[in-house]
Amino acid sequence: MTLSPKSTIAVIGLGYVGLPLALAYARDGITTIGFDIDQAKTDAINAGRSYIKHIDAGDIAKQIKSGHFKATTDFSRLTQADAIILCVPTPLDHHFEPDLSYVISTIEAVIPHLKAGQTISLESTTYPGTTEEELVSRIEAAGFKVGQDIFVVYSPEREDPGNPEYAATNIPKVVGGHTPACLEAGKSLYGSVFDQVVPVSSTQVAELTKLLENIYRSVNIGLVNELKVVADAMGIDIWEVIAAASTKPFGFKAFYPGPGLGGHCIPIDPFYLTWKAREFGVHTRFIELAGEINRKMPAHIVQRCSEALNRGKKSVNGSKVLLIGLAYKPNVDDDRESPSYELMNRLTAMGANVAYHDPYVPVIRPSREHSHWAGTPSVNWDQATISSYDLVLISTWHACLNVNELGKWSQFIVDTRNATAALPPEVRAAKVIKA
Repeated sequence: MTLSPKSTIAVIGLGYVGLPLALAYARDGITTIGFDIDQAKTDAINAGRSYIKHIDAGDIAKQIKSGHFKATTDFSRLTQADAIILCVPTPLDHHFEPDLSYVISTIEAVIPHLKAGQTISLESTTYPGTTEEELVSRIEAAGFKVGQDIFVVYSPEREDPGNPEYAATNIPKVVGGHTPACLEAGKSLYGSVFDQVVPVSSTQVAELTKLLENIYRSVNIGLVNELKVVADAMGIDIWEVIAAASTKPFGFKAFYPGPGLGGHCIPIDPFYLTWKAREFGVHTRFIELAGEINRKMPAHIVQRCSEALNRGKKSVNGSKVLLIGLAYKPNVDDDRESPSYELMNRLTAMGANVAYHDPYVPVIRPSREHSHWAGTPSVNWDQATISSYDLVLISTWHACLNVNELGKWSQFIVDTRNATAALPPEVRAAKVIKA
């Protein structure tokens, strides 16, 4: 395909990846149709409203008004598209194995509306071979020849929600095609809106590229999380150590500890590769060890909470604990795979009365993993509320929060993010345990 202003692009899945991608095409003057099975999302978009904090409602309204963007739940409109981009979830199941149900159900919903000449791109993170095994096989079983009738590519999403330095289009876009003709179609699809397209030799290379990017982060975070536990035992401030090591101008990149991994990539992606590697008789011990260390961090944090409460001669059972920051990273409303939920679950299981404050997550939304918390509201940020809790646990720290107020109002603080570094030394000594 050759993309032009007369082309129509379909983006399926209007979440943290799909919505900014659809807006990027619409801004470029290309007719873009966003598809989602959630009627509330499509209604919000068509009304010019945003349901994601860092995506401007004004931008959505502008593109809707221009006629370049619209949203629908009607998959029959896929026949209007020259290219279809799949941005659907790829979670893990309860056995930490890949759950491709969203990918499979989506491509099966797409196939009845395919027409010759269309390009299909999968952006969902997955293991090498998924594009061929799940997309190409089904498309060809429907009577199309991939590389001649339909062009199939894989292009891993690269999003850093809430980071203003990186828009959807200024991050280099890796693309791999099922055939050389597919690759050319993929380059055309993405080349018109992305500043740089990075072609690779196959869909499998593109799939593994995404996994490498996030395994790299998982392994390094696992390393620094393990060092944090060691430093705690030695009475050493790991944050000071990282700051000192960061002065080395070569051979070192700073990674920071935390209460566990969150987001839609790092806690999940490594397990896609470890699962697939077993098919080839390979045991990915290093990757799995990093995952094991990171999954253990909530238990370490809860132990630190117990130590903090002991300062006040209290136990976890019966104590009131306020968790600060439900989102998985600062300054966003994205709570996917957030370790905050694991911390809340563990503390509740030990008998604590747990609440949370997050200005970007005013009410916990329904989800498969945390349905029992759905509907729970964020408590107020004021002295009367915060001082009523026996312990404050900082899981994620947003820039809009006032650490000096927290230092004055709280009884004890367990800080997993070094947010209290700016407090006076005497306050830190009396109230703060770093974790």
